[in-house]
Amino acid sequence: MADANKLIIFDTTLRDGEQSPGASMTREEKIRIARQLERLKVDVIEAGFAASSPGDFEAIKAIAGTIKESIVCSLSRANDRDISRAAEALAPAARKRIHTFIATSPLHMEKKLRMTPEQVYEQARLAVRFARQFTDDVEFSPEDGSRSDIDFLCRVLEGVIDEGATTINFADTVGYGVPELYGNMLRTLRERIPNSDKAVWSVHCHNDLGMAVANSLAGVMIGGARQIECTINGLGERAGNTALEEIVMAVRTRKDFFNLNVGIDTAQIVPTSKLVSQITGFAVQPNKAVVGANAFAHASGIHQDGILKARDTYEIMRAEDVGWTANKIVLGKLSGRNAFKQRLEELGIQLDSEAEVNAAFARFKELADRKSEIFDEDIMALVSDEQHSHDQEFYNFVSLSQHSETGEKPAAKITFSAGGKELTCEGQGNGPVDAIVNAIESNAQSGAELLLFSVNAITTGTQSQGEVTMRLSKSGRIVNGVGSDLDIVVASAKAYLSALNKLQSKNEKLNPQL
Repeated sequence: MADANKLIIFDTTLRDGEQSPGASMTREEKIRIARQLERLKVDVIEAGFAASSPGDFEAIKAIAGTIKESIVCSLSRANDRDISRAAEALAPAARKRIHTFIATSPLHMEKKLRMTPEQVYEQARLAVRFARQFTDDVEFSPEDGSRSDIDFLCRVLEGVIDEGATTINFADTVGYGVPELYGNMLRTLRERIPNSDKAVWSVHCHNDLGMAVANSLAGVMIGGARQIECTINGLGERAGNTALEEIVMAVRTRKDFFNLNVGIDTAQIVPTSKLVSQITGFAVQPNKAVVGANAFAHASGIHQDGILKARDTYEIMRAEDVGWTANKIVLGKLSGRNAFKQRLEELGIQLDSEAEVNAAFARFKELADRKSEIFDEDIMALVSDEQHSHDQEFYNFVSLSQHSETGEKPAAKITFSAGGKELTCEGQGNGPVDAIVNAIESNAQSGAELLLFSVNAITTGTQSQGEVTMRLSKSGRIVNGVGSDLDIVVASAKAYLSALNKLQSKNEKLNPQL
């Protein structure tokens, strides 16, 4: 078995995190995040659910062929089709894992699966047996485990371990767990199951009651789990999942209590958080632990005085240990292509061709002419925009003009391409952003409902680029579009077009939830 003091970090940002309404990612975005997760040194990357859509399958396959150090994992329901699809997607991986699951709670078995407990038991065993044909690393999860009958759960888990499951993941699917009860239930399972020592035990907790991190740590300290499934920024459907950054820094900061080791490069935590936030459009709340903008800010005079005298009076972690640094001015308009390319490498940004590097550099020079100081976050944003522009997208921004004056109705004119054909549209609205949306819709006529319009400054100061998130809903689908520019109205137009492009996608996804 593995080192008893090693805590395995299993990141499911690309799978469970992506199930946040509107957080779906393109193949290229998933690859960027996967590369950053490898820089972060997570042990396992759950890259997606291969059977859910052709897009997810291709993204997992691309990640499997890119990642060399971390284990690449695909989720699958407990049936041969899903498992075969996962195995096919994972074929290029240097290290791979198939993660299969089936619900075990009476409620889920009766209402969702419409299966008897005996049928679920047999299906779980057969699924693990089939998955073992493709890899020795097989994880099994009893969905809604925390609301399952303990006797039935013991029988199912003993059976799947007999079939070769090497990791057992105890899922608190609906965030129902309470730390002491959840930890004790896991301990009971391990004590009662005769072959429990043949598998690594894992926890997967949702945050519906705000206890995902506490439940996960209770599963480790009381229940003996040695793997935690988590996401960057706690991203995930409903109230989210266990936050990776909180788990890692809790274990590291309180090693006197946990006495566990994690292999995470903590200096990559904040860069990873920013990348995930930028790509998904889900902003991090300022008071979020570890990665929030205020996590290391001190407003109280007493606190400030204490920090100046002795840092550890009010800080239990160092900001730089998790990757917080002052926004670094990296380049200016006189910087050359080689310096720009080197900075991309330092930021973990890998472009597929010299043509993409040249295009990104041209955008950088254009930005440098408009903005005197260029920060790392600016570079990340412009590269993201550049990669989007190279995707096979139906809508692409070209240019706009807008007029807004007190006492007059704002008006806007936008030029954009739709299916390769360039169009110019005009519109009016209650404000410049409303006007530009109305101008786009005069042609697009999407019928979508705008659920969210959010603006965030990428860096500090009045010269900061604005990053706009537009969340649209149509026919039960919810998508996020993100755009950035020094001009907020331009950023808004880009974000709206980005969201429309995602609505154009025909890749419908299933929604397995653990």
